[in-house]
Amino acid sequence: MNKKERVKFIQKKLDEYFPRPRVPLDHTDPYTLLIATLLSAQCTDARVNAVTPTLFAKAKTPAAMIKLTISQIEKIIHTCGLSKAKSKAIWHLSKILVEKYEGKVPSTFEELEELPGIGHKTASVVMSHAFHKPALPVDTHIHRCAKRWGLSSGKNVKQTEKDLKALWPEKSWGKLHLQIIYFARTYCRAVKHDVDECPICSGLKR
Repeated sequence: MNKKERVKFIQKKLDEYFPRPRVPLDHTDPYTLLIATLLSAQCTDARVNAVTPTLFAKAKTPAAMIKLTISQIEKIIHTCGLSKAKSKAIWHLSKILVEKYEGKVPSTFEELEELPGIGHKTASVVMSHAFHKPALPVDTHIHRCAKRWGLSSGKNVKQTEKDLKALWPEKSWGKLHLQIIYFARTYCRAVKHDVDECPICSGLKR
C-alpha cells in the first residue's frame, strides 16, 4: 500500500471499531477539562476520573480553586502522581485565570501554553474538545501508532503531529485523536503487541 491507501485503510478500521469515541476524561466545561488533562500526565484516565469528583466537589471554578491551599489540592490528587508539581500548577494557573481572564479559560494556543503546567498537548486537547477548534493532540499512543503504521518517521511528537495533519482533513482531527487512542489501548499496545492480532497492523503487512 502507498501512504494514501494506508490512510484510507486505517480510517476504515478506526471507524469500524470506534465510530463514536468520547473524551475519556470526565468534565463539564473548559476549566474542568483543562484540569483533568493536566492531571492525566503520566497517569491513567481512570485514575484521573476517580480523583476529579472529589476535587471538583470542592472547587470546579478557578475562583473556588484558589480558595484551597496548594497542600489541600495535593492531598486530593496525590494518587495521580507528580502531585506536588501538579497541585502548584493547578493553583497558579487558576489564579492567572481569575486575575487575567475573568475566571474563563482562554481559547488560543498561545494563551493556554503560557499557563503553568500546560504544554502543547494539553492545550490541543482543550482547543479541540472544549472549543471545537482544529487541533490534533499527539500523546504516546498516537506517536507509537503513527510510526508503526508508516505514517510518520516517529522522530518526536511534534513531527508526528505535523505528519498526521498533512494526511487527514482538519475537520477530522478531533475525532481521529480519540479513535487512535482507544484503538492503541485496545489493539495496538506498547508491550505484548501481536501484529497478527492487531486489526490495523495485520492488514497493513499484507
